[in-house]
Amino acid sequence: MDRWLILDDGTCFDGEGFGARLNVFGEIVFTTNMTGYQASITDQNFNGQIITFTYPLIGNVGINRDDYESLSPTCKGIVVKEYPRLASNWRYQMSLSDFLARRNIAGIAGIDTRALARKIRQVGTMKASIVDSGDAFAHAYDQLKASVLPTNQVEQISTQKPYPSPGTGHNVVVIDLGLKHSIMRELAKRNCNLTVMPYHTSAAEILELAPDGVLLTNGPGDPKSIPAVVEMIRQIQGKVAIFGVGLGQQLFALANDCDTYKMSFGHHGLNYPVKERATGRIDMTSQSHGYAVKKSSIDAKKLLVTHFNVNDGTIEGLKHRRYPAFTVQFNPDAAPGPHDALYLFDEFIEMMDAQKGAV
Repeated sequence: MDRWLILDDGTCFDGEGFGARLNVFGEIVFTTNMTGYQASITDQNFNGQIITFTYPLIGNVGINRDDYESLSPTCKGIVVKEYPRLASNWRYQMSLSDFLARRNIAGIAGIDTRALARKIRQVGTMKASIVDSGDAFAHAYDQLKASVLPTNQVEQISTQKPYPSPGTGHNVVVIDLGLKHSIMRELAKRNCNLTVMPYHTSAAEILELAPDGVLLTNGPGDPKSIPAVVEMIRQIQGKVAIFGVGLGQQLFALANDCDTYKMSFGHHGLNYPVKERATGRIDMTSQSHGYAVKKSSIDAKKLLVTHFNVNDGTIEGLKHRRYPAFTVQFNPDAAPGPHDALYLFDEFIEMMDAQKGAV
């Protein structure tokens, strides 16, 4: 046992290190995924965080070329109960430990992840660090207490320059707030012509491209930290169809005078039941977010609540009452997770068709 996982409240877990041999700190969260650890680790929603996997065995199928959600993951570390010495799968390219080492992500195994997840549920997410146990505990803990979590997460991960993904169908501008590859895949399946733009793109630059629709992607952090995106949404809504996902929903809500708040421990996993109000349909969804829209702040004259979380009642979907715009808090693209909500991409296509017909 050569590494420590230290929590902000002073709790210390002994474990065995793998991946990058780095001392790291970040916000610790837990995810209930039973599968899809590669997609989770490469999901930019986990920027700056240490991911605790509650499923006890992580790494048994290694890493493959198909399951990346981004090429440069930015989580700080992963925590597991058991890391297998050998991995085997027909798509296997390298071990999880080798992958983490190449991406400068620290890993620690041998942790009682059930006890850790219970603590996070009780007290909420907190700062944590993964350090060598040869270091003095007092010094490592002092460093953790003095550390400051980042507030410019979208700025860190959004593309710096626009780039295209050509298609022959609808012209869609994708605002990269932490874009997952699976969103691009779903739009490509529907023949969309995509232009991926940085998060700070202005409304004028977007409208200059004459898009049929704008997709606001998922992403990490506090939506209030990027007010320029909120203002951009205010200027484009009503002029073009909008589909918001994850952070995209929170920003859309702020643009329509709602409020957002930081959740105690967030939603991270593949098994969140979400109910559609109009039909009663329940979808099992993939989620990875720590902020949500405050229910009491929604102006019913502007926005309609379309979906809510069956477990805790949080807002999972919104629709503008006058403009062609709707959003969801979960990941309709799944990856990893169930494919129950893929139909929302088809609804986005239908909304763009309707908007074209109305012009």
